[in-house]
Amino acid sequence: MARMDRIERWLETGEDFPWNEREILRYLGHRGQEIPENVETLMAECKRELEQAASARSVWKEYPLKIAGHVLDMAFVQTKSENLEKNLKDCERVLVFGATLGSGVDLLLRRYSRIQMSRAVILQAAAAAMLETYCDWKNEALQREYREKGWYMRPRFSPGYGDFPLECQRGIGEALELNKRIGVTLTDSLLMAPSKSVTAVMGLSRKPSVCSVQGCEACGKTDCVYRRQT
Repeated sequence: MARMDRIERWLETGEDFPWNEREILRYLGHRGQEIPENVETLMAECKRELEQAASARSVWKEYPLKIAGHVLDMAFVQTKSENLEKNLKDCERVLVFGATLGSGVDLLLRRYSRIQMSRAVILQAAAAAMLETYCDWKNEALQREYREKGWYMRPRFSPGYGDFPLECQRGIGEALELNKRIGVTLTDSLLMAPSKSVTAVMGLSRKPSVCSVQGCEACGKTDCVYRRQT
């Protein structure tokens, strides 16, 4: 069964989530060494717990885009970002996007942080990989929808990546009504709660592009322990 169908069936019926094992290991800092059997067993248990605890939800909204003097005006926020401007080249509009795995995952993480740290570490990594896979699935669906309308969608780009200011998180939160629509709030330090949540901007252009900048490839922090190997 295609991964897209599997995610939809997980959401609707609770069937197995299509895990990306490689991403889980990357978040754990794995560099190709042999994985002990007890760790593999613990990973399998963590995945099952997350499948039961997660309640994935997402929201998005379309806005016009204007770029003048290297200022990106997306209606809900104005900012300067060389990385994001490059990502939005030839775009006329943007989709602002938010997603979360829900508060049940945070409860799970807090519980094991108190009683079993080894499990909490693996849960953190697996939850991050789960959120990434869910966002990929939702973005692929949006890509198809907008392609039918004659738009080409650029990869998602989140505040905090490269030089895209984290402060833009506030404008995104207000534009999407994150708290009201999917139960996500922002702390004073601009962290999201539930913690396994994400926001992003995705450009819309009438021109096709081979742009593949996303995730680690878009981030200038080359010494990050979680960086994807390319």
